[in-house]
Amino acid sequence: MILETERLYLRELTQADYPALCKILQDEAVMYAYEHAFSDDEVQNWLNRQLERYAQYGFGLWAVVLKASDEMIGQCGLSMQDYKDGQILEVGYLFQKDHWHKGYATEAAIACKEYAFNKLDAPEVFSIIRDTNIASQNVAKRNGMKVEDEFIKHYYNIDMPHLLFSVSRS
Repeated sequence: MILETERLYLRELTQADYPALCKILQDEAVMYAYEHAFSDDEVQNWLNRQLERYAQYGFGLWAVVLKASDEMIGQCGLSMQDYKDGQILEVGYLFQKDHWHKGYATEAAIACKEYAFNKLDAPEVFSIIRDTNIASQNVAKRNGMKVEDEFIKHYYNIDMPHLLFSVSRS
């Protein structure tokens, strides 16, 4: 276990999480900000990328598990993301649609921000969020973040406006 909150614990993803990851990444409603649900290969590549991040950085997107049922309901964690001419430490999150609007994303995101500040000694963390993804923007705001920049990400042959949220360690 990496982190624990009141209702959740976060741990590294494993290959055994592939079916739960498919429930997230293959749901068009969940993946609307990406403009497509993932194929089986894209889900496996996503999982492989997290495993590579754990090996390289010691962190990545982690499995978010409900304590009450031991069910993996999402993923939340930290990753290095390209921004302008460098890289920034991002708090990212994706949850199964059945578990939206219950405060889980906020609970996990706050814990990841605190992990970045207290365990990684990060001076600042960010969230990169599509301009149309109001729910994720609201999670970032509840995580103490404010919009710092607007920029275009080119993904899946589409130019997508994004907002850069940030919060500094106090």
